[in-house]
Amino acid sequence: MPVFARSTASFQHKMTFFRKKIGFAETVNLIAIVCLSGAFALAGAWQRDGLIWIDAEPGKCLMATLCLGLYVTFCAWSVRMSSRHITAPPMAFVPDDSSPPMLVVFASQTGFAENIAARTAKALSIAGVAVRLVSMATLDTADLLKAERAIFIVSTYGEGDPPDMAGVFVHRLLRSDVQLDRLQFGMLALGDRDYTNFCGFGRQLDAWLRKRQARTLFDCIEVDNADEGSLRRWQHQLGALSGAADQAEWCAPRFGLWRLVERRALNPGSAGDACFHLVLKPEIPADAHWEAGDVAEISPRNSATDVNSLLAANGLDGAAAAPTSAGAVDAETLNEYLARCRLPDPGSIVDQPSAIWLADLLPLAHREYSIASIPSDGAVHLLVRQRRCTDGRLGVGAGWLTEHAAVGQAIQLRLRTNTNFHMPVDDRPLILIGNGTGIAGLRALLKARIAAEQRSNWLVFGERSEGVDFFYEGEIRAWHAAGWIAQLDLAFSRDQEQRIYVQQRIRNAADMLRRWVGEGAAIHVCGSLLGMAPAVDAVLRESLGGACVDDLISAGRYRRDVY
Repeated sequence: MPVFARSTASFQHKMTFFRKKIGFAETVNLIAIVCLSGAFALAGAWQRDGLIWIDAEPGKCLMATLCLGLYVTFCAWSVRMSSRHITAPPMAFVPDDSSPPMLVVFASQTGFAENIAARTAKALSIAGVAVRLVSMATLDTADLLKAERAIFIVSTYGEGDPPDMAGVFVHRLLRSDVQLDRLQFGMLALGDRDYTNFCGFGRQLDAWLRKRQARTLFDCIEVDNADEGSLRRWQHQLGALSGAADQAEWCAPRFGLWRLVERRALNPGSAGDACFHLVLKPEIPADAHWEAGDVAEISPRNSATDVNSLLAANGLDGAAAAPTSAGAVDAETLNEYLARCRLPDPGSIVDQPSAIWLADLLPLAHREYSIASIPSDGAVHLLVRQRRCTDGRLGVGAGWLTEHAAVGQAIQLRLRTNTNFHMPVDDRPLILIGNGTGIAGLRALLKARIAAEQRSNWLVFGERSEGVDFFYEGEIRAWHAAGWIAQLDLAFSRDQEQRIYVQQRIRNAADMLRRWVGEGAAIHVCGSLLGMAPAVDAVLRESLGGACVDDLISAGRYRRDVY
């Protein structure tokens, strides 16, 4: 039955393609028939005597045969030329029993690509396509050589970097000359246009696959900040591949309302930017489901000062209704609309009618923050550092949460699973390394470990000065004194003449590091992508060996939440 189904689908596909190709020839034929009909009518008008039928001479029969042959040849040429300008639509993939499953490969850093990959695999499976969902951390040459079709869903991290789980793939496979001429692939690249190298890793992977002679099922689809329009295009391609075009549209989870109930500065007097501990509680308690390691996504708002300045400069009334043609929701005022949109540079809208530039505004991108609490705390805790733009203004996300939003105000927030940073499922030792606001994600993991009565925890934390920058110092010292943190190493860089950082603490404890890893320990790193994260990675490879670190990544024992 599967073979018959595949043959039927192939026949229908070819017939549809043939009908499309024949269109050009039919047009030429129609023109030829019209011309011949006109010539016949003209000849009839000239004919004055009665028609006399006589036997044709052999030479005239030969000439007629040659003309007919030339006409048939011309029709065949027309069909062939038309086929060069028509691209066959993707044929529904109906595998037979001998076909390998379609690979659905993901490379995710904060869980979004993994979530899309799982939904992709489910959609294909429901449509009857055999699939295999696989992390790029475990993908090898044999997988690609065996596969006939593969779908890649990959995110880009930082300025064009691959996610951590793709590190081994990049080091081993992306530098190989393996030939993949029997592979067809589709690519979904996830990124953020606020970064210079938008979808950098997705584009790099796409180019590498093409260079290795793999053929595309469709052009690479790039997604900016979970743009729903791009995800719908992705679903359309999946429907074309599987033959199931009636799938329900995917939508990003909606933001819920959470109340900002507490905001407290943690480092007054610090040489660095101010950091705030925030507590948010949901309007609907049932929404409060997450695990240590998960992420809170915030939909920020522009400051009232910036919105009012733009309104005044353009003579607009903020209380007026926003034009629905600009994408505003029903009964939304211009004030509310501008608060949630990316405000234009005043110089870019000079002499433009307001209706034009209002319609071109894009919504503000959401901001992601590591959750510093666990559900039993009854609230989401965040640790947010203020950042300032070159003109001295606070950044949109941090400014909204730490200054512009009032305590007691409703904040739009949604929770997102980040399985890449969840704690080990067993009670193996856990090494936690971080700096700055990275302590937020590590704090949640420590809380979860303590709740599970797991004491084999080693914390390495660094900041500027112990006196003002030791976030959550009371909790951490109490956990250490009670034995919940078996080993505590601190690195406060500005408290002595020679700077000390977390990577130096790890290097000094290399023997203990090797012992813990030998006993099965997992390593979680949280903090700054620039500086701390690569320095820690270098020391781990120096102390454990590059092959060992790659094996830890493949086994899920080395995970990072860095930004």
